[in-house]
Amino acid sequence: MVEEALARTRPFVKVATEIIRTRGDHEHVTPSEVEGSRGSHLKDFAAGSLGPSRTGVFARDDRTKGRKGIFTAELERALMEKRIDVAVHSAKDLASEMDNALTIAAVLPRGAVEDLLLRKSTAHAPVATIATGSVRRQRQTRWSNPAARVVGLRGNVPTRLRKFIESDWDAIILARAGLERLGFLPPEFEFEGQKLFAEIRPPENFVSAAGQGIIALQTRAADWVAREVVSSINDVETHLCLRAEREFLRLLQGDCDLPVGVHARFMKGEMALRVQLFGDALAPKTASGRGNDPEKLAGEVFRKLEREQK
Repeated sequence: MVEEALARTRPFVKVATEIIRTRGDHEHVTPSEVEGSRGSHLKDFAAGSLGPSRTGVFARDDRTKGRKGIFTAELERALMEKRIDVAVHSAKDLASEMDNALTIAAVLPRGAVEDLLLRKSTAHAPVATIATGSVRRQRQTRWSNPAARVVGLRGNVPTRLRKFIESDWDAIILARAGLERLGFLPPEFEFEGQKLFAEIRPPENFVSAAGQGIIALQTRAADWVAREVVSSINDVETHLCLRAEREFLRLLQGDCDLPVGVHARFMKGEMALRVQLFGDALAPKTASGRGNDPEKLAGEVFRKLEREQK
């Protein structure tokens, strides 16, 4: 995905991929070596990625436990140690505040932002048990379907699908973008011999996570050569939306352990930001706003939500 985009905009750049293995890698992966030395024209360029479960390009990542940022730490360490020039992340895995020595230099056009409810049949029987690993989705599910039993679900996408097939659960909820990058397309697909049927969760109830559906390219802040190269594939509107979403999380001091949805998009040339925050009550608090400055808009919506909370 990233390599193909760079080949179109910077054909002189040779991309040498280093596989950064993380928890949950099931296959033996041999990192490719960076060929030659990196010269002033960046003829050789190393990139690391969390892999197909996150981006569809490189080694697998397994979100087994912990807070946002844990899944990106190995790549960020490789950046800081100058073993790679660019780290490719699922943007929603990045902590809202990162080391000042690092920066998000570019993002790809946003993919699907919806969450999908997966079932093993098309029968419209009541969904009694739903599994999901996200605290946001857990709260959204309990609010929209109070009668359902919600259980936890961990692992990378193939692991979660496998657990679902082997379980007696009625459904699981996963991000559409992650499934599609692995080639699993709604409304139905097959995994290890089992047909699965996907239903899009209503976005008015299931506001997506900050950065959902976005691939982010992270570089060292002082590496202007790398920043210039990856800026050639930057999608400006997606980047502005990501800035607004991340700024709202920063103000909220939130990460993936907080039940919050935040989604920005452009409507008629103006950015619209909508947030959804769950507290002690079953129903969430919501706020929204429009504007052109991402950080300013995030601050305005944050203050609206503060007033709503009082």
